[in-house]
Amino acid sequence: MVALQTAQHYSPPAETIAVIVANAVPLVGVVFLGWDLAALVFLYWFELGILSFWALVRALFAGRPSELDGDPLIAGAVVRKRTTIALPATDVGIRLSTLPVIAIATPILTLVWFFAGVTTVGVIGTETPDPDALRMVVLAGFGIFLSEGASTLVEYFYRGGYREESAQTAIQSVFIRAAVVGVGGMLTAVFVGLGAGSVAPDEPITAVDPTVVGLPLLVGIVLVKFGFDLGGLYRERLVAFDEASYFELGWAYDPPQDETIPPVETVADRLRPTVPGRVVGSVSVLNIRRHPGAVAVGGFILLISLLFVMGGVWDVVLLLVVVSLAVPIGLLTLDYWLRYGGVEYRVSGDAVVAYDRLFRTRLWRIEPWDESGLRLERGRLHRLLDTSTVVIECSDRDIRLPHLRDPAPILDVFDRRVSGV
Repeated sequence: MVALQTAQHYSPPAETIAVIVANAVPLVGVVFLGWDLAALVFLYWFELGILSFWALVRALFAGRPSELDGDPLIAGAVVRKRTTIALPATDVGIRLSTLPVIAIATPILTLVWFFAGVTTVGVIGTETPDPDALRMVVLAGFGIFLSEGASTLVEYFYRGGYREESAQTAIQSVFIRAAVVGVGGMLTAVFVGLGAGSVAPDEPITAVDPTVVGLPLLVGIVLVKFGFDLGGLYRERLVAFDEASYFELGWAYDPPQDETIPPVETVADRLRPTVPGRVVGSVSVLNIRRHPGAVAVGGFILLISLLFVMGGVWDVVLLLVVVSLAVPIGLLTLDYWLRYGGVEYRVSGDAVVAYDRLFRTRLWRIEPWDESGLRLERGRLHRLLDTSTVVIECSDRDIRLPHLRDPAPILDVFDRRVSGV
């Protein structure tokens, strides 16, 4: 049932045959091995878990950067890092920008797999499959695991398919498959169960007899799954259709590629945020306003403490109050140091380059007139620390250079009036 996209976006006839054969396996189980509806549901549920596992493996080693909406706390700081942890003797590696996606996708896929099990195994498979059929289902699941793993190794790693994927695109097909298995399977069971007369209209769907509706349910699920498998197999045709249409179907999304950031030819100045600015800048009012999620986490912990106030458990209340303050401060500090702690701004006469000294990578390069605005921030904390923050306004985002002792070398690069002085 595997339909992977090769590096050249080419689907040979062998893959088409493999998809047809893979979707015919459950039919063989029902017709020749005596599988009932419960056995089929178990097989498809196992398959969804296997596909989720290998999708996470592909996402972990995706070759293109990940994108996140907005600039979330910590995750936004990690995504902007351009560092890749390379595997020895290969050009495959783990990008730091994929780690937040993995951290978010793993619990979501686990919940999706659990939900699919509830709506299929828990609702339809009211009876445990016959022991012989269950052994065959487990064996078939092991074969699917090996098949998916072999295809991942050959198509994704050996043939370079990872170069065309980001962490998001590597896992998006699993959610489509979950919808097919969960929603499609349950709805098919409803229609087939009522049509076959195995349940009365006033009886719950859990009353469906797996031995009565196995074959019709198989046909419905296999046809829907087969359609989505072909959609993945001929993805490039759907991409062409999406690009030519007036509707955004999502097939034409192309993950971003690494941007080459040349260094400055002659470094005239090297600027870094001051040590006091890096220590206390994370808990400044402006930084808290930019990341209100940290305050929300602290507020949630504080609400929990109210439950213990009503019970008079004051030692727990005091502990939760301290935690409600420490957690937001810790999150803000970690985010701030990931963004600015090891960054050095290298200035020449015609460019500014941000260099991450910790990961030894260049983060961005700004030249005159790449920006749309330039402003200088000097709040109470800035005046107390005798620092300034330069904000470079670009078309897609604002770039902050916080708590610089002398921002003049950076301002001199841009032939533009500075606001906020």
